[in-house]
Amino acid sequence: MSLPIESKTELKVQKGIRQVEDDLVIWIQEALDNANYGDLEESQFRNLVRVSDTTESVEAIKNFIRYQVGRDRKWGRGEDSLAQNIIEDIDNNIRESAQTIAEYCQTDFKPIWLELIRRYLGYGARYLKYLRDGNV
Repeated sequence: MSLPIESKTELKVQKGIRQVEDDLVIWIQEALDNANYGDLEESQFRNLVRVSDTTESVEAIKNFIRYQVGRDRKWGRGEDSLAQNIIEDIDNNIRESAQTIAEYCQTDFKPIWLELIRRYLGYGARYLKYLRDGNV
């Protein structure tokens, strides 16, 4: 008995996502290592992760980041800010990876893009915890 087409596609998508996980980790670590930002707390970053988990809108995620920038300087401001680096990764690196996976799997790229963003941000929350508490 063979799997339904949807199941085969989903398995290919999940494999594609697993294959770019190293890239996601590297991109968010570089964003945190190379950006200008203030005393960003893990809980503030986790709020962004929660927003990404509760929406199906990439634009809503970016809007939340911009909202946080407007509230205080902990996310940084301008070209070298953490906020700008994250938005650029979402719009460029992560989007391109999602499109590649979607094309290979012949499926819609937006759900893949959202899943990659969620993972990227989750890895960011972990790395920020390390930077704040584990990197003595």
